[in-house]
Amino acid sequence: MQVILLERVAKLGQMGDVVNVKPGYARNYLLLQGKALTASKENIAQFEAQKAQLEANNLETKKEAEALGEKLDGQKFVLIRAASDGGNLYGSVTPRDVSIVATENGFTVERKQVIIPQPIKELGLHTAVVHLHPEVEVEVILNVARSPEEAEIQAAGKSIQELAAEEEAAAEFEIAELFDDIGSAASDDEGDRPASEED
Repeated sequence: MQVILLERVAKLGQMGDVVNVKPGYARNYLLLQGKALTASKENIAQFEAQKAQLEANNLETKKEAEALGEKLDGQKFVLIRAASDGGNLYGSVTPRDVSIVATENGFTVERKQVIIPQPIKELGLHTAVVHLHPEVEVEVILNVARSPEEAEIQAAGKSIQELAAEEEAAAEFEIAELFDDIGSAASDDEGDRPASEED
């Protein structure tokens, strides 16, 4: 099916391009979202008549997106989630979660604008991509933690798993020292006994 693009579509073409796409993709996405028109003679003529206006609108929305993108790019958002001791989340972080936390921090971001490259299923720092405009995308950092304190530790560069391993090693060292103290105290007691009791 041939369509004429009303805006730039990634991996497909620029505004004004007539492209061949599968009918389902055209009907269910491009036409439905207002990103394209069927490539009939009437629609091509209509596009040519409106081209200057569409380009002006595109330029204006692109400038707005770039302004927002400058503020949003590299922003760090903290997401508090329940997780196991091993750092695995009970559930995963979704684009909706990112949209909510960004909006709470004063940025207008819709769920459909957020792309999470790989599912986020564990604690730590993760990256998400926000598509503000067909030609503008930025990255945000997601600090997924069980508490604000853990989020601060992760922001400083340590993972919760490293911290847990350090605490476990420290606890094992204390236990080993305690057993050493008990062992040396027992040997001191044996040395204090009279020789007749040892026989």
